[in-house]
Amino acid sequence: MGSWNSRGLRGSMLEEAVNFTNEKYSQENLALVQKIPTPITPIEIDKQSRHITLAYFEQKSTVDYIGAVQGIPVCFDAKECRTKTFPLQNIHSHQMEFMAKFEKQDGVAFFLVMFTGENRCFYVPYRDMKVFWDRAGNGGRKSFKMEELREEYEIEITNQVYIHYLTQINMDLAKRED
Repeated sequence: MGSWNSRGLRGSMLEEAVNFTNEKYSQENLALVQKIPTPITPIEIDKQSRHITLAYFEQKSTVDYIGAVQGIPVCFDAKECRTKTFPLQNIHSHQMEFMAKFEKQDGVAFFLVMFTGENRCFYVPYRDMKVFWDRAGNGGRKSFKMEELREEYEIEITNQVYIHYLTQINMDLAKRED
C-alpha cells in the first residue's frame, strides 16, 4: 500500500486500511464490521454497458461502519485531516444523533481520526467527540487539536495496512465500567 505520506492519504487510504483491518478481523472471528455504502441517485446510465455515468450522493449515510465486536454492537466513522487541527464541519449533526442513539442501546460509537500530516491515528469515543461538538455549539472553537485527544487512544501504526482498533474498544469499555 506504500507509505502514508507518499500519497498524502488522499481520502481513501484510511478507508482502505480500515476495510483491510475489518476483513482480517472477520477472518480471525474477532469482529464482523461492514462498510455502509453511501447512497447515490443515478442521473445517467450508459445503455450498452448499463453503467452509471452520472450520479449524485444523497445525504451521507449516518456512519461509515457498523457491526459487532465479540457480541458488542459498534459503529464508527473514519475521518482524516492534513493538519493538527480537526475541523468539526467534517462531522454532521445526523451522525452525532445516530451515535447518541446507538450508545443508548448499549452500543459503542466512535471515530477513527487520522492526522495525515503527522501520520498519527486516534480512536475518539463518541463521548469525547460530543465534548468538542458541544463546545462548538456553545460558541467555542469549531475544531479540536490533536493534543486534546487522549494519548492512550492513539492507534499505533505498526505497518501500512492495518488500523487496529480493538485494543482501544477494550479500553473504552473498561472506562465505562468504572
